[in-house]
Amino acid sequence: MFPYYGYGYGLGMYIDPAYLVLVVVSLVLGLATQSYINKTYRTWSKVKSDGESGEQVAREMLDANGCESVGIRRVAGHLTDHYDPRDNNLYLSNDNMTGGSVASVAVACHEAGHAAQRAQGFFMMRVRTALVPVVNLSQSVWMIVFLLGVIMNIAGLTTLAICLFAFSVIFQLVTLPVEIDASRRAVAYIQQSGMSEVNVRGAKKVLTAAALTYVAAALTSILQLLYLLSRTRNDRD
Repeated sequence: MFPYYGYGYGLGMYIDPAYLVLVVVSLVLGLATQSYINKTYRTWSKVKSDGESGEQVAREMLDANGCESVGIRRVAGHLTDHYDPRDNNLYLSNDNMTGGSVASVAVACHEAGHAAQRAQGFFMMRVRTALVPVVNLSQSVWMIVFLLGVIMNIAGLTTLAICLFAFSVIFQLVTLPVEIDASRRAVAYIQQSGMSEVNVRGAKKVLTAAALTYVAAALTSILQLLYLLSRTRNDRD
């Protein structure tokens, strides 16, 4: 997000107060959701699962969903777990790969859910995958285009920048159902595999907390887009 600059009466450049409000709201949303997921994860990482590690349960879930070819690899970091469709590998952080907690099983099964989505051709995941190269390009250039539009006072460039940024908003919105469905698959598998009610309840709490981070990211993107649209409209009036 690039701050919108204007000129005061002999006061030089200033930052739009609306932009400052947007920054504060975005920071509060981000910090609150991140704090919640970390707290929830820590709580359930202290509760033992039914005896298997995240890697073992993920492997079983993958095999049960016809994903025998999907590999499981270790990745550095904390909560850096992800599924990479490019090499068809599921990457688990050390805690979730070897850990046998309710939280590690929930996260591992969630990532296995993404592999199952790909194997079964889940529509929203196909849309998300198709958007990745477009979003990568738009995110790298939209700020530059917007800045040039403001400095050169060319409405066409600012409009183009907003259109480019809109792809990021669409991507965030498409990501929501993909993540929610992966969590649904994870909880369903944990339940159907005969794990205890504690595992099911804990998985729901951990994955719900994780989903809130995606909701916050989508909301922040929408607010940024609305801000850009409102500033452009005001400048034209």
